[in-house]
Amino acid sequence: MKKIKLSLLLIGVLAFTACEKEKEDAVNSVDKSGSIETELSVEHLDTADILITKHKIWKNKKLFKEIVKKDTIPSLGDTLVGGEDSDGNEHIAKTKKDYEFFITVQ
Repeated sequence: MKKIKLSLLLIGVLAFTACEKEKEDAVNSVDKSGSIETELSVEHLDTADILITKHKIWKNKKLFKEIVKKDTIPSLGDTLVGGEDSDGNEHIAKTKKDYEFFITVQ
């Protein structure tokens, strides 16, 4: 019986550590001598979403230009999300579904 409990505990720990995701390509700073920094975000409205694209163009360590573009896109609707508050109580809340971003750089 102890071996089964120990095995289940070990499997649980391995499963938990396997679920942790690392940001492989996270950038801490931008080379401002000549680069384009891009930020994508979505703002949720009642019936639609707003896709916000921001570009910062850096040249010779100075901000050369900043471009901000906003587009209205269809909302994906609502989803139920479970969570826990600081007291340990579990709650289910309705929230807007988020878009996934896939970026191709050439």
